Amino acid sequence: MTQQIPHTPPVEPELVGVRNFRDVGGLPTTDGRRIKPGRLFRSGHLAHATEKDTEFLASLGLHTIFDFRNDADHALEGLDVELPGVRNVNIPLSDPADGREFWTMVREGGLDQLRALLGDGKGAARMTASYRSMVRNRTGEHSRVVHALADASVPALMHCAAGKDRAGLSIAVTLLALGVDREAITADYMESNAPHRRYRMRRAGEPSEAHSPEVVELITPLFEARAEYLTAAFDTIDDHWGGLDRYLAEGLRLTPATLTRLREHLLD
Repeated sequence: MTQQIPHTPPVEPELVGVRNFRDVGGLPTTDGRRIKPGRLFRSGHLAHATEKDTEFLASLGLHTIFDFRNDADHALEGLDVELPGVRNVNIPLSDPADGREFWTMVREGGLDQLRALLGDGKGAARMTASYRSMVRNRTGEHSRVVHALADASVPALMHCAAGKDRAGLSIAVTLLALGVDREAITADYMESNAPHRRYRMRRAGEPSEAHSPEVVELITPLFEARAEYLTAAFDTIDDHWGGLDRYLAEGLRLTPATLTRLREHLLD
């Protein structure tokens, strides 16, 4: 009987201006291997990194940073800090025009408007639909990321705004290609709910009104990692492509040789 080696997660730094940072190293694959520590990282945006945060990020020896934000995100949050010698690749996974009014309403709308927009499960339904759409309609972007990793663009960091949805799904797709099982991928995804990782959304108005208990309840589905969202993405792979193998081959255009290179770079 093969003894399972316990997974000891890498030591996590205390970053001040970067939310939701972590190394996915150590996650197990179905054939008994593990993701190499220090090769694949995920986080929220890097625009507000402090000097010490930046020093830490520079110490990782990153080859590539994948930024999945769009122009509207950049205008709202700012561009990433620059790290010497690191390639920055912007691959927007959402159209800035798609949902512009929706997100403006989330940030600035009154209680009645939020009730109409998000009440009765509408917020969670929107998130589920978004995950399904990204899997079906962003295969070109996800393929580009995984091919880059297979071509030795590592160590790499993937991020969006909160590091939960666009980066979370891109990490999930990469982990699927590496042979990590869905349960382990979901467990890593759910780590985004830790209080110190959560995205800090600024809402207009007085604090007592902008973040009243009902407002928080209404907007929480948008800023929370929920297993049902990722399950919807996995179900879309199965429903649309008939399973993982066809998704990797036909959706992401990954050949056996490319998968071998990917796993050589990222697996112990």
